[in-house]
Amino acid sequence: MLGNFSYKNATKLYFGDDSLKYLNDELPKYGKTVQLIYGGGSVKRNGIYDAVVDILKSNGKNIVEDGGVMPNPTADKLREGVQIARENKVDLLLAMGGGSCCDYAKAVSVSVNCDDDPWEKYYIRFEEPDCELIPVACILTMAGTGSEMNAGSVITNHDQKLKIGHVFGEEVMPKFSILNPKFTMSLPKRQMVAGIYDIFNHICEQYFSGEDDNTSDYIAEALMKSVIHSSLIAVENPEDYEARSNIMWTATWALNTLIACGKETDWMVHMLGQAVGAITDATHGMTLAAVSLPYYKMIMPYGLPKFVRFATEVWGVDPNGKTDEQIACDGLAAMEAWMKQIGVTMNITDLGADESMIEAIADATIILDGGYKQLTRDDVVTVLKASL
Repeated sequence: MLGNFSYKNATKLYFGDDSLKYLNDELPKYGKTVQLIYGGGSVKRNGIYDAVVDILKSNGKNIVEDGGVMPNPTADKLREGVQIARENKVDLLLAMGGGSCCDYAKAVSVSVNCDDDPWEKYYIRFEEPDCELIPVACILTMAGTGSEMNAGSVITNHDQKLKIGHVFGEEVMPKFSILNPKFTMSLPKRQMVAGIYDIFNHICEQYFSGEDDNTSDYIAEALMKSVIHSSLIAVENPEDYEARSNIMWTATWALNTLIACGKETDWMVHMLGQAVGAITDATHGMTLAAVSLPYYKMIMPYGLPKFVRFATEVWGVDPNGKTDEQIACDGLAAMEAWMKQIGVTMNITDLGADESMIEAIADATIILDGGYKQLTRDDVVTVLKASL
């Protein structure tokens, strides 16, 4: 049966090609100083930065710059952002970019008034904030993580060779997020594709748990089919507004906690992929793609009915004359063909990993118990070797 749950999402969304104008409606709700968070500078080249700065200035805001957020934001960068926020007594953290900037902003939010080391408190001990938070808002320029409408935050510690996510409480969710699909069109194709697979796998992580016939799974199947359909259009024409709009909107629904309602959820592909990223610093969506098929092939016998349903409902596999195992395998084969068609990375070797790194990646892998089979460390090693 569908499990018991409570659901609330506190983030207000503005979606569409004119959505940036609503920043004017939100800014008066916050104080004078805005910490403007962004990445490597693409927002300056494509004009988004200038448009946002103009709106901030027209609303009388003091702007504190916090650029250079890397694709896998680090504990060192987090401490730098906290120092910026403290020194300038910021009132709003405005993340302008993809999921990394949004994740980073949330980590800064819970850390500015924290007396403890944020890495140890939140990412090692997984404690909740017990201090005043700085509100977060997002202007999204890359679709994929869903960070614009959830309380998740992933931080990497290169010294400890760990990449860890913490899903905070609803008070850490962005107060508002602005989603303009046109802002995603300047992304390199590889980044777009990495985001697409991140979306798809977020749905899979919640879908491949439990065998109940519930509403969450029906929604998940529809979202997966939407991603597949729009991805094939977008890889051929990255400027197709309808396809990019649907990808962006699906990314938000894939991880705004809705389809997790009543589900146990898995997340081992993310644990494996994040461990690969901790060692190689590879692009997040590509690390997920590289480990997915070996992982699903390992757990498929333990959740066979759901893999059969995945094959028939999502991929349209004809079940006639086939065993359940054959149907499930055909579903994974269809998924593999789609992954190759859109151009994701299919192995961790291409991400910079090799045989000598397997033990370190396994050490960095957090083993969860929400899926069909709880992996042993030997299982983790087996999956990683099959991913080379």
